[in-house]
Amino acid sequence: MATGLENLKIYQLAADLEVTVHEIIRRFPNDERFRSVDQLSRSSSSVTNNIAEAYHKRSLKEKIRILNDIVKGEAEETKRNLDVCSRKGFHSNTEISAKYTDLLKMVSGYIRFLRAQTNKPQN
Repeated sequence: MATGLENLKIYQLAADLEVTVHEIIRRFPNDERFRSVDQLSRSSSSVTNNIAEAYHKRSLKEKIRILNDIVKGEAEETKRNLDVCSRKGFHSNTEISAKYTDLLKMVSGYIRFLRAQTNKPQN
């Protein structure tokens, strides 16, 4: 049975992107193992893990801080590293950057949704 987190679209996309990054970096040159491979593995998993952490925070302020500061930062870092690695010829997946852009937009939308929920009158 899926939890609320597993139904959250940003979490689903982040988890799918994390797996895609893993598949991409498996083909990188061995000498990139402790550079690009390590960095991309860590930043892509950090996106997913921090969405999960934010989801389970009670404080709206803390949720938004994690989503804005950590999730968006790690997603942007992953996107930029993938772009540079593509230019270096390590991979040819041209769609992944656009998917990270979509994720960043969705995270912003989720933050707006969370803020709107706290402004609704309670019945």
